[in-house]
Amino acid sequence: MKTRTLGTLGPVVSDLGLGCMNLSVNYGADLKGSDGAKVIERAVDMGVTLFDTAEVYGPFTNEEIVGQALKPVRDKVTIATKFGFKIPASGGRPEGVDSRPEHIREVCEASLKRLGTDVIDLFYQHRVDPEVPIEDVAGAVGELIREGKVRHFGLSEAGAETIRRAHAVHPVTALQSEYSLWTRDPEAEILPLCRELGIGFVAYSPLGRGFLAGAAKALAENDFRRHLPRFKGEALDKNMALFATLEKIAGKKGATPAQLVLAWLLHKGDDIVPIPGTTKAHRLDENLAAAAIELSAKDMTEIEAAVPPQAVEGARYDPAGAALLSR
Repeated sequence: MKTRTLGTLGPVVSDLGLGCMNLSVNYGADLKGSDGAKVIERAVDMGVTLFDTAEVYGPFTNEEIVGQALKPVRDKVTIATKFGFKIPASGGRPEGVDSRPEHIREVCEASLKRLGTDVIDLFYQHRVDPEVPIEDVAGAVGELIREGKVRHFGLSEAGAETIRRAHAVHPVTALQSEYSLWTRDPEAEILPLCRELGIGFVAYSPLGRGFLAGAAKALAENDFRRHLPRFKGEALDKNMALFATLEKIAGKKGATPAQLVLAWLLHKGDDIVPIPGTTKAHRLDENLAAAAIELSAKDMTEIEAAVPPQAVEGARYDPAGAALLSR
């Protein structure tokens, strides 16, 4: 794997990272912790050095899986985790957001314990809390950095004004937001701002929650994507027509659709690090092979014409999820 730097002063990481969410939650997978660990260990063997988790993925168990699997190579990898949700002590669905400074510190201590490490490389605010000034959030993470418990501060799905205000208090190393061929919202304002401020961009769901890899053809009954607008009814039918066109282009390039869209994203800028997730070793190998695909300007234009933003049907989140975006 080649490498790129997250932000002006951030860590050097592999071109593609691994999103670890679906090793324990959301996509209908029935995995044991040992199965998730095998995927992580395979990623390490393949040269991946950025691993993304969060307290809310499980909740709690995902960080334990990640920490245990990466323990033998801890000094060679970058571990990112997140705070910002109000999670019941017994687990279950979050009960809103909570970025009070005292809560940030509590989450940090708990995440360090679950990860089995003495420092978190990149600590993201998972979603912006409208009840807590972002300056207080940046200040709280800055304190953790000065204490040596965190190395870098990140934001996720934050709006432009919030990013600027946070960055003025403590440098934001990376912004993590959804970005893929069928979710190109960051291109208008957020990516230019990140480049202006020297903030790296981590693209989650770079495969459109698996849609751009063909996952919509066979979703498990307990897969949460069945509740997302883009995966339902007429919207799904229209979007599948776009995928069919993408498949044809990928075939001409001797690639899978997943490889094609990951290569497209890598070519959008060397400050962008996609973090596709998977539960299968052969899909991991497929995804990582995308880093070797070269695309010409003509190829990029053809790919973008196949899935124009205005043609994608449906919102990316339901109303409750959408309410937490771009604050």
